[in-house]
Amino acid sequence: MSEPIIQTRGLSKEFARDQFKVVALNGADLTVDKGEFVALMGPSGSGKSTLLHLIAAMDRPTSGDINVLGQNLRGLSESAIAKWRNAHIGFVFQSFNLLPVLTALENVELPLKLTKLSKSQRIEHARRALELVGLADRLDHTPRQLSGGQEQRVAIARAIVTDPDLLLADEPTGNLDAVSAREVLTLLGRLNREFGKTVVMVTHDPHAARAASKIRYLDKGALLPEGQQPEDWEVR
Repeated sequence: MSEPIIQTRGLSKEFARDQFKVVALNGADLTVDKGEFVALMGPSGSGKSTLLHLIAAMDRPTSGDINVLGQNLRGLSESAIAKWRNAHIGFVFQSFNLLPVLTALENVELPLKLTKLSKSQRIEHARRALELVGLADRLDHTPRQLSGGQEQRVAIARAIVTDPDLLLADEPTGNLDAVSAREVLTLLGRLNREFGKTVVMVTHDPHAARAASKIRYLDKGALLPEGQQPEDWEVR
C-alpha cells in the first residue's frame, strides 16, 4: 500500500479584512501518497494557493488537522517549523524569487547555508542540482542574464538542492511562455518519476495539470471530492 505523505482533515483558513471575515479554505480533506504528482486546480480565489501554503507550513490553519510527513504541523513552534521546512520541503514560486545580485550557483546554494555542510560541499551540491535541471553552463549567470524558463529551472534547482521529501510548486508555469512551460513541466515530471519526489502543484491551467498523475479541484474555498470538478469550469 502507498504511504500517505500529506493528510488534512477539515482544514480551514479564514482571514479578517476590515470588519469582514474571508473564508479562503473551508474544511478541506486531502490525502497525498508518497510518490504522487498531484495538481490542485481552480480559478483565482478558489483556495488552492492557501492550501499549498498550509502544507508548506508557510501559514497556520484556523481550524482542522494537517499532518505532513508524519508531523502534526499545528503542534510546532515557529522556530521548529523553519527547521522542519528547510529539511523536508522544496518550494517553487511563480515569480521565481531569485536574488538578482547573486549568480545561479549562489542562489541555489542559499538553502544549504542553514545546514552543517562546508562551503565546498554546498557548492558541489548546488552545482549538481543545476546540472540536473540542465543549467550546467549557466552557473555564473545572474537572473537578468537568464530567460524566464531558465530562471524557473534555477528556482527548481534551489528547491531540490536539500533533497526534500516533498516538492511544492505554486503556478510554476504562470510567468512562462509555452515552450518554457513545457520544459518546466517535463522537469517536474522527471523529478517525480525518476527521482521519486512527491510533487504537489497549484495551477489554473488545464494543460499544466495534465503533467500530474492526479488532479483535485477547488472552488470557492472548498476542495471538491476526487473526480469532481466545478460545473462551470469550462467557461471560467
